[in-house]
Amino acid sequence: MNATEVVFVVLSVLAAGSALLAMTSRQLVHAALWLVVTLGAVAGCFVLMTAEFIAWVQVLVYVGAVVVLVIFALMLTRQGREQGSGTTAEVTGNRWIAAVLGVVAAVGLGATTIAGFGGERIEGRRIGTAASIGDALFTDWVLPFEILSGVLLAALVGAIVLSRSGSDR
Repeated sequence: MNATEVVFVVLSVLAAGSALLAMTSRQLVHAALWLVVTLGAVAGCFVLMTAEFIAWVQVLVYVGAVVVLVIFALMLTRQGREQGSGTTAEVTGNRWIAAVLGVVAAVGLGATTIAGFGGERIEGRRIGTAASIGDALFTDWVLPFEILSGVLLAALVGAIVLSRSGSDR
């Protein structure tokens, strides 16, 4: 194992650990801050894979915009308070089900990743440049990108409709 792979493993463990803390944090602001650590570690992994453009997009879009938006939304709506809606037995049962499903998903994702990339090594190739991403996006991935934009637009319209229908009552 070379130094790059050691740093990659450290950043991966940091990303996984902070993601776990983001999911289990009882306060939403703390969860958002752990999400910042997770996304920063993932950006570091992109830098190690010589995908600097993707790393900067990760930092600017996700850390710089999405997490800040979440924190401002929490501050403006005061949704950080703990609200108990179910009984303790229901909440505990749901946590165990979620934990089992999370472990099953992690094992499946890990097995798929190992089967697909088990023998790969991190090399100094330039795979994440803006030119290579633009070339792939506008040749091979144009249709899936447009479908994704339509799905996101439909989700946004649906969220607006749901939020407005609750305020009319």
